[in-house]
Amino acid sequence: MDLEAFFRAVWTQDAEALAAFFAPGACVDWPCTNEHFTAGEFIRANCEYPGQWEGEIERVEVLGDLTVTAARVYAKDQSLSFHAVSFIRVRDGKIVSMVEYWGDDGPPPQWRLDKQIGSPITRKGT
Repeated sequence: MDLEAFFRAVWTQDAEALAAFFAPGACVDWPCTNEHFTAGEFIRANCEYPGQWEGEIERVEVLGDLTVTAARVYAKDQSLSFHAVSFIRVRDGKIVSMVEYWGDDGPPPQWRLDKQIGSPITRKGT
């Protein structure tokens, strides 16, 4: 499966292109919001999500038929930014299941800032 093409279809909200990536009976779970989707429902939720989006794949790990990705997704106007970790199970080149965990990008909470712990992440060969 072409991950770059899949994520490009996600970020450009291209329903027709997205449909081609899913096997019949495929499902998608978003545990952070307790939602379970058929592939068609996922495509609708993705493509009808407000705004215009861009993104970049930051990491890919392949474990047999399971591909794990970490991606940054952001509004084209830079008003919103998220990170998503996706566990994508593929058989015969098609997605049969996907579980995604989404988190908003932003500053640390004030209580950690008050403790003066942690430091910004630097991207040196991670």
